[in-house]
Amino acid sequence: MQDKGISRRGVLGVGAALAAVFAATGCGAPQNTSYAQARVSAAPSAAAGVRAAPVSAAPAAGPPATVAARYAGIRPQRWGIDMAGITSTFPAVGKQMALTFDACGGPGNNDIDESLVNFLITERIPATLFLNKRWIDANRARAAQLAANSLFELANHGVAHKPLSVNGRAAYGIAGTGSAREAADEVWANHELLTALTGAPPRFFRAGTAHYDDVAVSIVNELGETPVGFGINADFGATAPAHKVQAAMNAAAPGAIALAHMHRPHSGTAAGMAAALPTIRAMGFTFVHL
Repeated sequence: MQDKGISRRGVLGVGAALAAVFAATGCGAPQNTSYAQARVSAAPSAAAGVRAAPVSAAPAAGPPATVAARYAGIRPQRWGIDMAGITSTFPAVGKQMALTFDACGGPGNNDIDESLVNFLITERIPATLFLNKRWIDANRARAAQLAANSLFELANHGVAHKPLSVNGRAAYGIAGTGSAREAADEVWANHELLTALTGAPPRFFRAGTAHYDDVAVSIVNELGETPVGFGINADFGATAPAHKVQAAMNAAAPGAIALAHMHRPHSGTAAGMAAALPTIRAMGFTFVHL
């Protein structure tokens, strides 16, 4: 999968609806979040296949201090969840889509939705799991089991689940990293942990709240990972009831990347996915890793 400026076909709500979609991508989103229209992005499809075309992030351009030094003092020009350099769709081979699940870590966010994981395993549905360092530290044995299961690819969800910024820009009250060096460190400590856990460096990074500035996007790329966003906001930070998760997933399209969460076992995510994914598969879709 390579992101080469694929046009975005999804539509976000405006005003309060837009804010609700963005806020719900944060793992600490309030339980009374309103549910705006999920967006979906699609790429042209080709013949049916079983795996997306691979993304190959550039090799790391140096240790984090060296990479950060190249960006020290540069002012960002863009901020958000959708900009050049953030992969939010992929060029599908046939009716392919990718499921991604975040485990955010930290107080109240170190659990695992075993019903969701067991459903994916039983149904043989592959997924990319974005694990925060705090979550891995709290679940070392379970993280090792996930790493050993070929259904799952483990990806980087940062160290402290911060928006990735070089000037402290916040999203939903969560302060972002405050400098180029802090942004690099937010990526790198978990990069090293995941490399030790899986035996290979992670290919993908998703920032806490999925927010980046353009300088931080460049830093992630130079550290050898691909910044990832989303096309379908499936569970609104694990706050949506099952029927809302199912409705969001009904927007499936070739090339879409769905974002949901795997650390809140009492949420509607597992039941919503269990209702939606067999129907999507019956429509001819194949689920693939990023």
